[in-house]
Amino acid sequence: MTQPLGHFTFDGQQVPLRPGQSLAAALTEAGLRQFRATAKGAARGMFCGMGVCQDCLVTVDGVPNRRACMTAATAGQEVQTQVPFPDLGSASVPQASAPARVIAPDVLIVGGGAGGLSAAIAAREAGASVIILDERKVGGGQYFKQSAVGAPLDAQQSDGAGLLARALAAGAELIGEVEIWGAFDGLLFLAEHKGAALIARPKAAIIATGAYERPEIRPGWTLPGVMTTGAAQTLWRSYRTLPGRRVAIVGSGPLNLQVGRELAQGGAEVVLIAERGPAPWLRPLASAALAFADPGLVLTGLRTLADLRKRGVPIRHGTRLERIDAAEQGLRVTVEGAGGKTAVTADAVLMNAGFDPQNEILRLLGARSTYDRAFGHLRVTRDETCATSVPRLYAVGDCAGLGGAPAAMAEGRIAGRAAAAALGFGDGYDLFADHRRLARYRRFQKHLWALHDVAPRLPDVPDDTLICRCEEIDAGQIRQGLAETPGHAGTLKRATRVGMGRCQGRYCGPVAARLVAAATGAAMDERSYFAPRVPIKPVAISAILAAEEALNDAR
Repeated sequence: MTQPLGHFTFDGQQVPLRPGQSLAAALTEAGLRQFRATAKGAARGMFCGMGVCQDCLVTVDGVPNRRACMTAATAGQEVQTQVPFPDLGSASVPQASAPARVIAPDVLIVGGGAGGLSAAIAAREAGASVIILDERKVGGGQYFKQSAVGAPLDAQQSDGAGLLARALAAGAELIGEVEIWGAFDGLLFLAEHKGAALIARPKAAIIATGAYERPEIRPGWTLPGVMTTGAAQTLWRSYRTLPGRRVAIVGSGPLNLQVGRELAQGGAEVVLIAERGPAPWLRPLASAALAFADPGLVLTGLRTLADLRKRGVPIRHGTRLERIDAAEQGLRVTVEGAGGKTAVTADAVLMNAGFDPQNEILRLLGARSTYDRAFGHLRVTRDETCATSVPRLYAVGDCAGLGGAPAAMAEGRIAGRAAAAALGFGDGYDLFADHRRLARYRRFQKHLWALHDVAPRLPDVPDDTLICRCEEIDAGQIRQGLAETPGHAGTLKRATRVGMGRCQGRYCGPVAARLVAAATGAAMDERSYFAPRVPIKPVAISAILAAEEALNDAR
């Protein structure tokens, strides 16, 4: 582990930092997990680790509303707990925005993960100009999670570094630290890049924005120290920071097992992995089908289980999270299974119970979707080239519906070549090999998720359990709103303010849609959700004004 580079202060306390760390990583390493206070006085910390939830806001050098998980820690920073309503009159005045940058590549790719990078390579090799826009400073996405503090941790990170290098060597331009806040007809994208406006007018676009994790909505899920499994993995893989010395993991899916193993190897004590699905040996036919679909990946999974057992990590199948409570020694986690209730104490509680696509851009542009009942989320309608219902708009990877990184890479290669061919570069016909791989990957994913339990559930929780993290709307308020028989999630939103916070309903929105569907008896479809609106993420007003000025000048 690298030595501290220096210090910054957090509420006057010195916090050491290592090169490359984010503020969230440095604060977590120092045992500081409370980053902000809500309007109702509750403490919050890092939750999603990828800039989606907006719960890790801090004030940095007088500037409020900085996401600790996306902000680099530097020596000499003065960081403070974010208060509910910062005094903007005394806040530091930001520097004037630079002139808006306008880009017009042949192919614009939104998202620099497995699918986006693969699409960039394919489109560039066909001869199209390519620009990739990514939220993070370094590409790689959530699957490859590139290290910010040293050499690659393992083969997975090395493979990601190689894919990123190939995309850049092919001539693709990657612009990091970009926040897209608007998408409009005609493939017009408006974004903020380091405080300045960015306007993109591509001839074709490939959306590869991935997914975010579906949490377990149970009492205590908003407490500091409770985070998604992916957030903990980012802390470790990107910053070599453990989320805590004692860790409990709850939910369902292979990511929980993988991260449990990685954290145990890194020195954490994993006190419990609670898997909602039944043990695989209780479902021999499903397990055999999975092994037949991809023996190599199944062997990797078996090695993960064996290593966890060897390290003494307790794995309980058929077990669900009951509640999380603040305790003197950290967090007390209560789970319930066939053997009754069990409680453990941990510094950090990690949760993953499936994924929801980051499909806001696709929905804004009008791409058609269908509801996947098994996974409880929308799947974008695509043809064999990954083209959507919108001309020259393609979608690859988990933003179009959960499929996994190998499938995203195959889809990226298909979409990259097809998009370039649609513009007259090369041809998009010789895709047999990638389609064959894609079919195999999708078959494996189908059998894999059959062994887990990620089907969406209605929140069976007490009235005082928060459903909407941002606006602090609890289950009782939601039930009261439902009693007025709203016909749509948007009606419930107006009645209760659910989904009106900074994360814009990314966590509570799907829950609200399912609750309304259950109350009205309506079938879930793409119209069941909150309507997509601009801006799709919080953005500085100066960036919006700069974009408007640049667009007016171009007319």
